[in-house]
Amino acid sequence: MKNQRCAWVPSDDVLYQKYHDEEWGVPLKDERALFELLVLEGMQAGLSWRLILGRREEMRKAFHNFDPCICANLSDEALDAIMEMSGVIRSRKKVEMVRRNAAAFLEFNGGFSNWIWDFVDHKPIIGGKELVCETPLSHTIAKELKSRGFTFVGPKIIYSFMQAAGLVNDHEYACICKSLDFS
Repeated sequence: MKNQRCAWVPSDDVLYQKYHDEEWGVPLKDERALFELLVLEGMQAGLSWRLILGRREEMRKAFHNFDPCICANLSDEALDAIMEMSGVIRSRKKVEMVRRNAAAFLEFNGGFSNWIWDFVDHKPIIGGKELVCETPLSHTIAKELKSRGFTFVGPKIIYSFMQAAGLVNDHEYACICKSLDFS
């Protein structure tokens, strides 16, 4: 049997394969990286993840490597300049979301990483055989984030975030990554 990836990974897309094999589902606890992923998942709303992956490096440049301290203090003029950059998602609401979510992100006592990982007792949930795009837990987290001032954090976006950040291991059972030990 040859090595195979999850069915959603195109066999002819090296960028997608690299993302799947090296990032997606790997438990992520770094504050800055979690903020970046949360922003990118919000940026994806209504768009393809492939588009986001293709523009990630330009967005890192535009948003100061997704440093939440810098992003929380971006001026309106800085946001205007970002809106003019090629390679970023040029939706005013999404660009403003970065600043707003950065400010909310910085308000977590004990850090966002500790807060989000508390929801899964600090170990990944092993996903089931059924493909889902949201769960009761993603609804709970989305509701809590919205109450803290976050935007672009609906239950589907949050479930995608949970999968990507490794809070949930939703690799398919035949996938080369399903049985990797990330502890």
